[in-house]
Amino acid sequence: MSSNRVIIFDTTLRDGEQSPGASMNLDEKLKIAIALDEMGVDVIEAGFPIASNGDFEAVRTIAGRVRNAAVAGLSRANAKDIDRAAEALKGAVRPRIHTFISTSPLHMKYKLQMEPEAVLQHVIDSVSHARNLCDDVEWSAEDGSRTDADFLARCVEAAIRAGARTVNIPDTVGYTIPEEYADLIRMLMNRVPNIDQAVISVHCHNDLGLAVANSLAAVAAGARQIECTINGLGERAGNCSLEEVVMALRTRPDRMPYTTGVKTEHITKLSRLVSTVTGFPVQPNKAIVGANAFAHESGIHQDGVLKHAATYEIMTPESVGLPPRSNIVLGKLSGRHAFKQRLKELGVELGDNALNDAFKRFKDLADRKRQIYDEDLLALVEDTVGRANDTVQFVRMRVTCGSEGPQEAVLTLDVDGTPRSVTAQGNGPVDAAFNGVRAIVPHEARLQLYQVHAVTEGTDAQAEVTVRLEEDGKTVNGQGADPDTIVASVRAYVHALNKLLVKRQRTAPEAMTA
Repeated sequence: MSSNRVIIFDTTLRDGEQSPGASMNLDEKLKIAIALDEMGVDVIEAGFPIASNGDFEAVRTIAGRVRNAAVAGLSRANAKDIDRAAEALKGAVRPRIHTFISTSPLHMKYKLQMEPEAVLQHVIDSVSHARNLCDDVEWSAEDGSRTDADFLARCVEAAIRAGARTVNIPDTVGYTIPEEYADLIRMLMNRVPNIDQAVISVHCHNDLGLAVANSLAAVAAGARQIECTINGLGERAGNCSLEEVVMALRTRPDRMPYTTGVKTEHITKLSRLVSTVTGFPVQPNKAIVGANAFAHESGIHQDGVLKHAATYEIMTPESVGLPPRSNIVLGKLSGRHAFKQRLKELGVELGDNALNDAFKRFKDLADRKRQIYDEDLLALVEDTVGRANDTVQFVRMRVTCGSEGPQEAVLTLDVDGTPRSVTAQGNGPVDAAFNGVRAIVPHEARLQLYQVHAVTEGTDAQAEVTVRLEEDGKTVNGQGADPDTIVASVRAYVHALNKLLVKRQRTAPEAMTA
């Protein structure tokens, strides 16, 4: 591998899933893993096998299906975690055990309650044990950016001597700044005598909005692996965004002469897939994949782009998988083939059953809405795909509302194949509808967020609703879209409720890395 080749380690399925509300089932994880493999990422961190039977099964299944990328399983620095990870990775073409322990004074004192020498011994023991089970071992110094330099250098040297082929220096709490982080990487390059026997990796969180900048600074200082996620998904403010860091390297080779194996034309498709699966919408002004990333409203900008795109666009829409503007206008007379083709141009490919469901909803929408925009199609598909196997499904609803109460909802849901109906009242139509859901599917989840926005312009625009539910410390997000805001609201609530039902079966270990 070239000395200027940067390894892209995607942790959407592990660190990304740790975002409150971003739970994924096995089928969803597998779909994302296969798409990541097709896009050309080098390493896919598939999960934390010791966390639950569900996580173990997800890592095991992904390990057996991914053909090109290395598949990593995370483990704490103990034999039980490492053995479980090794077992889950047995079917992988390129398995990697990723083990970690905290090294900062703050974490060692308050989290681990261990002395530095004991932590150092755990580094040696855990890496040695993992190396006996797997040729490819990665070791991480959790909270590495706040670790004493001398102690960090000792731990890195010991981890490499014990068999680690990759050493990761995370900025676990998003505290560092680019120049400081680059100095830390250079320090390790200069002081660790066996550093040439391993790849230095970086895993940056975005608490100060510097995750991408810190990752790029580390690469310039000698790091050759970047750990990142699609859409920057992750705990708290998220992780280094894969699409941003990869496109920065592609767009500015004059200042950053490094390459990756990522096929950037897959970026938009992956972004939308992850957004759909997790229920986390991408903000319109998000770099690379936001709806406004290639939009120009200013007259001056529009004039410049029409004369020469490079006046205001530093990359082409095609380079991230967006199509040129289509001349096909979809409406109520459009056929299945045109619908399928437009979705393909938008980076969405559906199986026959999902396509049939989406096309039916498209025709229903076209009967109610004069113009169908790309944003309408994407919202419709996101609200349709992956719901066929849900325990609870929306069937129909009628509401009575207005300035004179009572506001009332007559709601029918399908629960495990059985239609159930109820009439419920509330303080407004949304409250009445949600009370109806709670009557059909009793639960104690608390509504943390209810958010509505119009997908496109006009009074006939689809409403896209995001709902967040919390129960016993577990949070889930749900999304729904429909020209009727109340229907979209119930679809979002039911989507979140289904994810909560899945998440009830899952447990978490007491600590996770980065």
